[in-house]
Amino acid sequence: MLKTKRIEQIQEYVLEHQTASLDELVKKFDVSKNTIRRDVQQLVERGEIKKVYGGVAVNHATLKTFNERQTRNQKQKEAIARAAANFVEDGDIIYIDSGTTTLEMVEYLQTKHVTIITSNLDFITNSLPYHNLNVISTGGVLDRKTKSFVSFKNMDLLKAYNINKAFMASTAISITNGVTNSSPLESEIKQTVVRRSSEVYLLVDHYKFDKAALMTYCGLDEIDYIITDTQPSKNYQEYAKKHDIELIISE
Repeated sequence: MLKTKRIEQIQEYVLEHQTASLDELVKKFDVSKNTIRRDVQQLVERGEIKKVYGGVAVNHATLKTFNERQTRNQKQKEAIARAAANFVEDGDIIYIDSGTTTLEMVEYLQTKHVTIITSNLDFITNSLPYHNLNVISTGGVLDRKTKSFVSFKNMDLLKAYNINKAFMASTAISITNGVTNSSPLESEIKQTVVRRSSEVYLLVDHYKFDKAALMTYCGLDEIDYIITDTQPSKNYQEYAKKHDIELIISE
């Protein structure tokens, strides 16, 4: 097994079980303890997991609150959201992901007649004045850190809708690890939305490139449009061209 693939699987295993001993990982992945130590160290350096006595555990401290994230890079978020809203047309059925950048889109959808599916509490609240926005909540249990509704029962609802366009958020992205997220509870919803949508738009500022968060919810090649505030590095431009991803730079 390739090292990068093994590390991703170790990450997924620890996330699922919350904790794991080194001996458990050695047995599970059939490699030496030294190899597991090196793999684990890479995940620890990313901040995704932490060392505990005899093994590792999920590092919940890496999940910043929604309010903390919302105050960073506000002008860039608004510009990205405005650029994203330009792709929304009357009659669309769209998904708005839970994220501080996607939240800003409500300001630029005020005059459009669309159906919006979302898990984000603030987006639902902010859209109340606009009767032309038909808002459908995914429902579920409220995660106060991310201000989003999370529940594995949401999957049936999402699978029932034909989503024209999904506007997705991410904690970090990279070519190796794909589109990643810090909240385990949100990841399955995000995975389902990406699979159900005709077009997938990823809204990320330039600070999120070449980083990885706790969980990968889709590959970068599953994205149709990347909307960001600065032209990314050449390797991302080449990757986008190779995989027919349109790069949109907000103004």
